[in-house]
Amino acid sequence: MTLLYVFDMDDVLYDYDWRARMEDLTAITGHDLHELRRRWWISGMEWRAEAGDPSDPDEYLRRVTSVIGAEISREEWVRIRSEATQPRPAALAAVRRAAELGRVALLTNNGILIHEHLHEVAPELVPIMGRENMHATAAFGARKPDPLVYERIVAHYGASPTSTFFTDDRIENIEGAESIGITGHLYVDEASLLAAIEAFAAEARAA
Repeated sequence: MTLLYVFDMDDVLYDYDWRARMEDLTAITGHDLHELRRRWWISGMEWRAEAGDPSDPDEYLRRVTSVIGAEISREEWVRIRSEATQPRPAALAAVRRAAELGRVALLTNNGILIHEHLHEVAPELVPIMGRENMHATAAFGARKPDPLVYERIVAHYGASPTSTFFTDDRIENIEGAESIGITGHLYVDEASLLAAIEAFAAEARAA
């Protein structure tokens, strides 16, 4: 039985400086943090995008630029997101260990545009898991913690929930995964993540 290890991105494998991202967007749009949040994030439009609406990256960019009232290129949108996303070396080392024990994949709550550019946002993961195993939830048409997104990623890999491990820094996302039988680990630090990865593999060998 091949084990599947699925990892969240922001605040698990990478530090995500959301305020730095908003400062860059403020410089472009002239809107302060609160106005940017009101227009796109508080409105719920980003949540819908993370669940796959829209399913086309160009349409995503059209909608977001229309709402925030400024033209931003795809390259600029990705650059701003990338610069706010910095790797955690010890966490990436834990992913490398998981790759020795099974298959590894990324699952982050993000829209379809970032899905297509995760290899640029998180380039350090490409040699560890391969670009094809880096997923935003939009690609599965549901966002964490909806159990549907976990069902779809498990099916994508032809795995079973009982052979799948998932880590995230948000308890509701862990509970969503566990609701379909996935082994969940609430991320606290790299040491406990590595220990949980090893324990999951040991339990699978003993079963």
